[in-house]
Order: sequence, then structure tokens, then C-alpha cells
Amino acid sequence: MKTLTGRRTRLLAATTATAGLVLVAAGCSSNGGGSGGATVKGVHLVKAGQLTTCTHLPYPPFQSEVGGKVQGFDVALIDLVAKNLGVKQQIVDTPFENFKTGAFLNSGQCDLAAAGMTITPERKKNVDFSDPYFEATQAVLVDRSSGVNSLADVKAKGKKLGAQAQTTGEDYAKSKGFDPVSFESSDAVLNGLRTGQVQAVVIDYPVVQGWLKDKANADKFKVVDNLKTGEQYGFTVKKGNTALREAIDKALKDAKADGAYKKIYEQWIGPYDASVASPAGS
Repeated sequence: MKTLTGRRTRLLAATTATAGLVLVAAGCSSNGGGSGGATVKGVHLVKAGQLTTCTHLPYPPFQSEVGGKVQGFDVALIDLVAKNLGVKQQIVDTPFENFKTGAFLNSGQCDLAAAGMTITPERKKNVDFSDPYFEATQAVLVDRSSGVNSLADVKAKGKKLGAQAQTTGEDYAKSKGFDPVSFESSDAVLNGLRTGQVQAVVIDYPVVQGWLKDKANADKFKVVDNLKTGEQYGFTVKKGNTALREAIDKALKDAKADGAYKKIYEQWIGPYDASVASPAGS
């Protein structure tokens, strides 16, 4: 399995609906102690004037860097939380393995994590999840010339299978008896398929949806299985950070009620699917 610990943390600007606001919103009070943090509307922020989000890039359509700015479905939803708090969102690119442990939340580097992350009992031991905001399925994507027509075919025909390291897609493949080739990011997974390092990959279906919008990709690759694994995505906060978790849940609930969620979904994911967009609580 490829380790991600050597990846360097990067700070990136996010496109936000609150760009142009002053760094410290009116009414904020410093939490003292020289940490530079602040409390806004009852929510403690690790840095005054901003909602700091940990993510792992790239993971389109949820978050990816375009023209020096991070954009995507997750980014747009967390922008709504930042707007409600009267601050702007700032994004930190970090290794994905830290999302399982909550390391950067516990160290005060980030307020929350947003990375298309599946809610699991194991992860709940280390972090608190928001309400589910997206129900994901795993796709099996193959080269059209591979002769593979299902996940079972991958094994039967002796083809190489790829998956992103430290993800539920990789876990699923292993649970089915595969020893998948591990890649650091979703882009690396797809590039591995494109370059013939593997002939099939297990990867989140929304990622595939975006990738296959390119006709050149759609002409060469196809989805042969859509695996309903019961996965739901959630945003995470440090364990016990009830105020921020509730602020995220409120922003999600309001967005689904006023149509903002649907608009963001159609912009980044595709045709609106209410069953996927509004999963039941996990």
C-alpha cells in the first residue's frame, strides 16, 4: 500500500461566496491564549476570520484545484457554512490518512474536514460526523478493450484492479478477495487506468461521472458495475465540537429546503437525484 505520509501540506484559497469580507467579522471575540483563534456565533474557529477546511486533492467533482483556486461540490457546501458564520473558507491540502484519525482537527490545524469521506463506525471513534450529505456508490470502470464486463470478470480474466489508497473503495476490493494496486489520489487511479497500469478500477461513481463527461474518456472507458455499498458522505469535526457540527447540519438542512443544494448538485454532480442527495441518517 502506498503511504501518503510524505505528502506536503499546502494552504490553498477557496472560491467562496463570502470573498471580500473583512478577516474578522463584526461581533467576533478572541478566545485569548495567543492562538489567534476566535469564537463566532458560538462556534470556535482555529483562526480568526476564516473557516479552515482540511481536504485531500484532487477529488473532482468534490474538490479540485482549478486556476489556483479549489472548487467543487464539497467546497460550495462548506462555503454556505462559512457565509452563515460571516467568515470565508480557507482550504488546507493534507494526506487522506489524517481524515481517519482526525489528527489535523485535534492539532488545531483545521476546523473541519471535507473530502468526500464515507461515514464509518471506525472513523466515528476519532471524529464527529455531520448529517450525511451525499449517498455514494462505487463504480467499476474498465478499458473498453479489456474484455471485462463485471467486477467478477476482473478476477476471472486475470486483470489488474486499481483503487485509491486508504479509501472504502480499496477496502471493498480487498473484501472481495482482490489485491488492488494502490494509488495516492483519484486522479492517479484514473491515470493508472488510462496508461494501462491496471485494466479496471473501483472508484466512487460521482468521480467517474465527471471523468466520462469528456468524450475521449467515454469512447475508451466504460462503467461495467455500480456497487451499492451503502456509503454516505459526511463532513467531520473534532470529537465534541458540537457547535460547529450543528452549524454544518443547519447549513445543509437550509440548503436542501431553499434549493441551494439542488443548484450546487446540478453544477458539480449532474442531473439532480433526490434519493442520492438526501440520504437517511446513518
